[in-house]
Amino acid sequence: MPSINDRSYETQPAAKVAFLGLGVMGFPMAGHLSKAGHTVTVYNRTTAKAEAWAQEFGGKAAKTPKEAAQGASIVFCCVGNDDDLRSVILGENGALAGMAAGSILVDHTTASAEVARELHQKAKEQGVGFVDAPVSGGQAGAVNGALTVMCGGEQAHFDTIQPLAYHFAQAVTLLGAPGSGQLCKMVNQICIAGLVQGLSEAIAFGQAAKLDMQQVLGVISKGAAQSWQMENRGHTMIDDKFDFGFAVDWMRKDLGLVLSEANRNGARVPVTALVDQFYADVQKLGGNRWDTSSLIKRLR
Repeated sequence: MPSINDRSYETQPAAKVAFLGLGVMGFPMAGHLSKAGHTVTVYNRTTAKAEAWAQEFGGKAAKTPKEAAQGASIVFCCVGNDDDLRSVILGENGALAGMAAGSILVDHTTASAEVARELHQKAKEQGVGFVDAPVSGGQAGAVNGALTVMCGGEQAHFDTIQPLAYHFAQAVTLLGAPGSGQLCKMVNQICIAGLVQGLSEAIAFGQAAKLDMQQVLGVISKGAAQSWQMENRGHTMIDDKFDFGFAVDWMRKDLGLVLSEANRNGARVPVTALVDQFYADVQKLGGNRWDTSSLIKRLR
């Protein structure tokens, strides 16, 4: 597996690939593939965005997922949810309809483990490989090519797609069978939910105690309380700034996946369920598109 400093994967032969979904994550991810020398055809539900991407990066915009996938050795996908995923992969104009045997479908959507297993089976029936590969790192990670990619699938398919994924990632890891990547992303979101709530309570407590919280975070971030959330969101939480980052609506979608899977597998996630309801409170405050660090708003 390449390390962050090992750039040997950049010498991989150019491939013909497709990228479906050009949101805040997909747009730069597809761009990294194009800048690395791969031939990229993109599809987006809003045609104008696909055309804008093609103009910026020099690739081609297709009118349907099927058209984008035709002739591609690897088809990457990053859309909103399970239903969006099925709409671009299945059906007469879906990506699978245009994919040849031996090609590989890589799904970067944060979706359910159930849909990952479903699409793996659909792909297998026509000789196509499938890797579920949700990402973490947010928009900044996508833009900077520093995402973490959590994969589920077969080893041979993973080995084929890993070098290309490193063009927009700093870590690309196979966790197990199809669905394992999505389950790992759920673990990731459970951790974030608890961390952000704890950080929110800590900052609100410190402010109520009339402490200089910028100074406090500077001190405690050097010790055991340190976290990515503290380093990257603590100071903006103090300043009441939330017009960036990973939206509350998206987090609630992800936590819904966690709660559904926990109900299925019997895991107990009481704190996660509580934080999910706290995010519902933030939505009621009008914070649907605020960053997830806006949890602190309900404590003020």
